[in-house]
Order: sequence, then structure tokens, then C-alpha cells
Amino acid sequence: MPLPISPTLEVPDEAISIRFVRSGGPGGQNVNKVATSAQLRFDVAACPGLNYDSRLRLKTLAGRRMTDDNVLVISAQRFRTQEQNRRDAFERLTELLQKALVAPKPRRATRPTRASKERRLEGKEQRSTVKKLRGKVGRED
Repeated sequence: MPLPISPTLEVPDEAISIRFVRSGGPGGQNVNKVATSAQLRFDVAACPGLNYDSRLRLKTLAGRRMTDDNVLVISAQRFRTQEQNRRDAFERLTELLQKALVAPKPRRATRPTRASKERRLEGKEQRSTVKKLRGKVGRED
């Protein structure tokens, strides 16, 4: 069943593989015996719904989690059960893809307003006054 990300994008099953491995850290015998940590692998090339710009944003957002083969690896081990970790991995993938789909709004350069210039100059004047008052006090004759 494809994973719905947005109204325009569904991730096909072929693009996702999940396996369970033993998680590290504290937890006693349960950690040593049970493979509860979920390792989700998402092949970006196998998802035709992602355009070039979204793929670049995804690569930036993923950082070190993206391999050289354009495979996103998400490791989920917060919970004690496989199902909760699996659900957590899918939620994190969905969140990451939703962020990658949103194009950043281009910034338009604006000039500072007259009021903001005046506020800045007033602040500088007040600071200057405070610093002048810190000087040595002259003797009264």
C-alpha cells in the first residue's frame, strides 16, 4: 500500500524497505535479545513523484542520513516495540518529505522605513549618553 505524503505525492512500496535490528544503549536483556530498532531505507530515485527541486531540498534536510546512492536511512529506536518504532520511522519520513515539498518563499529586499531608522538612531543616542555618563566626574571648585 503506497504511503500518502500529500495530495500530489504517494511513495510507492518499492521505494521503501524496512528491517529490524538490535538497538544499542541501556535496556538490559531485552536489548540483547530482541530486534526492536527499525531501520527504514527510502530510495529517492524510485519515487517518481518527487521533482528535482524537492530532491535537492530533501538531500539538504536529510544531511548525513542520505547515502551516496541517494538512499535516505532513518533509524528509529525510541520505543520498546517493533510496531511503535516502525510507526515512528514512517512518521519521520512523512514529515521530512512534507518539508522537502514546500518551496521556500523567495526573499525580497526592502529598504528600512523612516521610523525604523529613527528608532535605530534614538537607541544609538541613548547608548552614547549612557557611556558618556560613565566617564570620570569632574571636580567642583
